[in-house]
Amino acid sequence: MKFKHSIQLRVRYGETDQMGYCYYGNYAQYFEVGRVETLRKLGMSYKELEDNGYMLPVSEMNVKYKAPALYDDNLMITTTIEETKGARIYFSYTIHNSKGELISEATTTLVFVSKETMRPTQPPSSFQSLIATLH
Repeated sequence: MKFKHSIQLRVRYGETDQMGYCYYGNYAQYFEVGRVETLRKLGMSYKELEDNGYMLPVSEMNVKYKAPALYDDNLMITTTIEETKGARIYFSYTIHNSKGELISEATTTLVFVSKETMRPTQPPSSFQSLIATLH
């Protein structure tokens, strides 16, 4: 089961350091944008999940920086839902710069958590149905 979606995002001036390089901490936000838009494309928004009593905190993130993103680069962020397992959902990411060069690869693990109990829980049945269509 894999579901892939790509979006473009431009590096803004305020996201760079004095060398014009994108600050490494911004990549976590770029991955979040990719994740949110990928889930939306699949048919489930973060807002819907939250409105239905679920949260999706990140439990793990691994990033490999291969080259810097620069001010005004138009980045292509490709996000893949790799799998769901119990309360966990696994994502992978690639970021390519304006020249098509791979500049970063990453993975994240998120956990479905009940807003009521603050404990891990199975994804909502509506989400499981969407995932089932990918098999």
